Amino acid sequence: MFKFFTQTAEALNSLPIPSKRDLWCLPLGGVGEIGQNMMIYGHAGQYLMVDCGMGFEPVKGSSTQFERVVADASSLAPQLSRLQAIVITHGHEDHIGGLLTLWPKLQVPIYASAFAMAQIQRKFAESEQDLNPTFMTIEPLQALVIGAFNLQWIPVTHSIPQSHSLLISTELGAILHTADWKIDPQPLVDKPFSFAPFSQLKNLLAVVGDSTNALKPGKTPSESACYAGLLQCVQQQPNRVVVSCFSSNIARLITLARVAKASGRYFAFAGRALERMVSIAKQLNYWPAELNPISLNEIGYLPRHEVMLITTGSQGEPRSGLWRLARGQHPSCELDAEDTVIFSAIKIPDNIARIDQLIGALQRYQLTVIHAEDHPAWSLHVSGHPSQEDLIALYQQIKPPLLIPVHGEPEHLQAHADLVVRHRLAKEVLLGENGDLFRIKPFVKLERQKVKTGHLYIDD
Repeated sequence: MFKFFTQTAEALNSLPIPSKRDLWCLPLGGVGEIGQNMMIYGHAGQYLMVDCGMGFEPVKGSSTQFERVVADASSLAPQLSRLQAIVITHGHEDHIGGLLTLWPKLQVPIYASAFAMAQIQRKFAESEQDLNPTFMTIEPLQALVIGAFNLQWIPVTHSIPQSHSLLISTELGAILHTADWKIDPQPLVDKPFSFAPFSQLKNLLAVVGDSTNALKPGKTPSESACYAGLLQCVQQQPNRVVVSCFSSNIARLITLARVAKASGRYFAFAGRALERMVSIAKQLNYWPAELNPISLNEIGYLPRHEVMLITTGSQGEPRSGLWRLARGQHPSCELDAEDTVIFSAIKIPDNIARIDQLIGALQRYQLTVIHAEDHPAWSLHVSGHPSQEDLIALYQQIKPPLLIPVHGEPEHLQAHADLVVRHRLAKEVLLGENGDLFRIKPFVKLERQKVKTGHLYIDD
């Protein structure tokens, strides 16, 4: 039996209080949208927050300007004493970017892996606020009891080190919160994806699953597939090469450093986010000792064909290193006609207009611009999320009684639900949105818009 919208309820200003017979989850962000990931689990009078991310919303009247937003968690305020902790699945901004904004009101311990925790601690340390959170660093496969919830962080492969699915167990049964994941046999950093921990799940009641790539057929390629395509592309460029990618993808940065070395180029990083991530990678022994970047100040003294500059800006961020280069405002280097800019990233739908604006600005300098989406044969980028065959493979392994699609816009959620229905991968599906109450026990039920939700703008 497949259940979709089954009940309408008047939106409340406060979260409902779960009894010992209740097990539910309620998304405040990240369901029906990209970013702002925030899920509340409820059981035995207690709440657990999984992830606290940020996202972007367009400025009214503009297709290229965006404001940073986080999910509105004000519905927690009347019952704040029931919130036990914030647990983080991985270190991407759409999972941790809301912490600085919301933690001063929540005031609960934060649990995260070492890589995510290093990012979080730097955010708090660099903040002008006088904050002193309780930070708890977890290990892969570590089991912890937090209030009424027994938690285990299950390692998965993704596009950032130390990513985890979360097994949330209670006396009523267990929920698998997959977070972001992919099946990668050669992730370059961390261990390959393993089905073993998933095959041992017991008393599983539901899967709360990543829908980001549910529209895409086939399997998501391995991160290791990028090396050959990037090397071939870079070797064909006669002059200076600039590559922009997601700063958190340490494996991609290592690949680019190796491509630079193999193609006889020196490489340097431009952008604070990149420099911060590489610093954390070195701190946690992810960065290979033999790959040494040069200083930005040395770029201008080298022949153009011996230079690779790795920079931020793959999503058209207005203050990124790549935009500074496009405006001729970078303090350390400048681009010349017939240099090449490579986008080793996808175009996230909300960012397409400003990415295209950035590409136009670069092309006015008579630069060659190569975007990964326009050259699929080169494999200049691979996703960090599961495509349809990956979803099928995991669900055939764990046989979830109930699926709740999350992490995606409505079309992604619907495609995820349709895939599960078509292949009979779960007994039931609940398809909803932010503010909906997904009841898992004592009966499977969806209460529409149970809690008022929205976005808060981050004041820089």
